[in-house]
Amino acid sequence: MSLLAVVMADTHIPRRASALPEALGPYLERADLVLHAGDLMSPALLEELAAYAPVEAVRGNLDPPGLPETREFGFGGARVAMIHDSGPRRGRRTRMRRRFPEARVVVFSHSHIPLLEDEDGLMLLNPGSPTDRRRQPRHTFALLGVEAGEVWAEILPL
Repeated sequence: MSLLAVVMADTHIPRRASALPEALGPYLERADLVLHAGDLMSPALLEELAAYAPVEAVRGNLDPPGLPETREFGFGGARVAMIHDSGPRRGRRTRMRRRFPEARVVVFSHSHIPLLEDEDGLMLLNPGSPTDRRRQPRHTFALLGVEAGEVWAEILPL
């Protein structure tokens, strides 16, 4: 069995963009799950995303109350954890392993800097932002998949 999740964060709608980029549409149409790692700002975005697939989301520092700070769930046999701010780069892997000891994947955001590191059985995934690239060269999002029990991820530019 293979599953596909579209992973995004830091959309800052409507402050940084009025809507998600149209280029996300084909990926969202194929998604089995949508992950949003915080700073969505408009709860209406969750409803828009839920029209494509079930949504898992965490609260960012700019989000209104209502979403949890962290989430943990199974995805195709892999344990996924989500948090908006994973803290400084130095010591991140150790901190996330300690905070989410059962996780195979930790999705985080806050920095708008895309990151994909898969070492020692722990994947760290920051999808960047599809709407607010800050100092990054491109807007980005990520795909997270599980195929035959193997986890993979890819960061894609928009």
